[in-house]
Amino acid sequence: MQKKIFVNVGPTETRVALLEENLLTELYVERHRTRSIVGNICKGVVTNVLPGMQAAFVDIGLGKDAFLYGGDFISHVQEYERMMVAGEEGEEPEIEMEEAEPRDRREISPVPIQDLLRKGQEILVQVSKESLGTKGARVTSFVSLPGRSLVYMPQVNHVGVSRRIRDGIERDRLRKLVKQLRTAPGGYIIRTVADGKGEEEFHADMEFLTRHWGEIQARYAQAPAPSVLHEEMDLTFRVIRDLFSPDVEEFVVDDEEAYRKCQEFAKALVPALADRVTLYTAREPLFEARGIEGELDKVLRRKVWLKSGGYIVIDQTEALVAIDVNTGKYVGKRDFEQTILKINLEAVKEIVRQIRLRDLGGIIILDFIDMDREDHRQQVWKALRKALAADKARTHVLPISELGIVEMTRKRVRQDLLSLLTEKCPSCKGTGGVRSPATIAADLLRRVQVKAVESASHEIVIRLHHEVAAYLQAEERNALERLQSRLDRKITLEPISNGSRDTHEILFR
Repeated sequence: MQKKIFVNVGPTETRVALLEENLLTELYVERHRTRSIVGNICKGVVTNVLPGMQAAFVDIGLGKDAFLYGGDFISHVQEYERMMVAGEEGEEPEIEMEEAEPRDRREISPVPIQDLLRKGQEILVQVSKESLGTKGARVTSFVSLPGRSLVYMPQVNHVGVSRRIRDGIERDRLRKLVKQLRTAPGGYIIRTVADGKGEEEFHADMEFLTRHWGEIQARYAQAPAPSVLHEEMDLTFRVIRDLFSPDVEEFVVDDEEAYRKCQEFAKALVPALADRVTLYTAREPLFEARGIEGELDKVLRRKVWLKSGGYIVIDQTEALVAIDVNTGKYVGKRDFEQTILKINLEAVKEIVRQIRLRDLGGIIILDFIDMDREDHRQQVWKALRKALAADKARTHVLPISELGIVEMTRKRVRQDLLSLLTEKCPSCKGTGGVRSPATIAADLLRRVQVKAVESASHEIVIRLHHEVAAYLQAEERNALERLQSRLDRKITLEPISNGSRDTHEILFR
């Protein structure tokens, strides 16, 4: 698959766009003042233990305490190793950009957390999830240190292989080679980019990662709590490490300093690909020239049109993401069932692209157009599984139902783009709607009646939004006159052009 990576460095943020077959599929944004903390290793202090939730809060130096599940506290290495070995021939850990934990470990905490942790205890933890919404960061004590070809896990002895390496012979070769080269204690996950690699690459990774782990342990012994012992590298380094592979044809950077850094990183990590890193020097901004900026303007829209004339609607809620497929303007060329199948198959590709681009996570519900034929439902489900194979985030997809509903989960590590790039509307408070002029007008007139009891003035002045004033004067003139007659006072409207529709003031003169 043809891939291209474009790096745009601005005064306040760095953006990285990944294009597959010239379509924008992933976007990474890092604000210079608020870098991601995923992957950071900290010396923390337990601030509270919650037996009822089998969890604890840990102060790692952020404004909000981090959350630690009981199963994420490494006191039972044997249990962890058994879990890892159980996955050896099945679904091995999926290696993501964030190098998240291999599996959900909430199931494997046989000892109550109150017997493992106490308030004031100092512990070593690694951030596995950013703060999302009202939730604090999530941490784990299962440390993983990513290198170019390997992920080092100091507390275990297991050697796993990314499930994206599908060739059984190659998987066995890689696992055997890493086991032979391993000298220091600890386990490894062999990353997808290690496919075809030899002894030299693995030895260099092992040497660097074990030395780095030793430095972290030394800092832990000396540092006060809370403190950061290791910070994950910046976005440009992570992109070189995790995304820059032989199938990337172009790697373009529009900033000279960032370009030099990318070249240094590439020469150190992927020397064979270093000459593909190029500096963009044209006057037109890089994202404008490559058509990326126009795509980003659409990324937060609720409705996404398909080429055929159909469309999908994406609604994000606190609990889940709902994606609905509609026929729109497409009427088909054959029979009704074929029309529905074509729209659903086209929608699959766009849905997966939008999920990756917007970095949607948690529970996702896909509502395809109802299909009567079982073979059509299977076609759509298989197409969805195939499209999701290119997604680095771990996903779990349930079979499509008779109603055309697919339930799936996608690992959430960072803020999705909507949360990152927007904030709640001050007018609608996140509901997506504001009160109509008719509703506001009716409410205002009720308020006038209540307040009129408190004053004996002869005139009531209502300063209100111009749209509401226009509505009252045009549509509710009779209601105003009846209220004036009932109160035996003059009511004067003073329109104001600024502020929200709800902006108003009731004055007595």
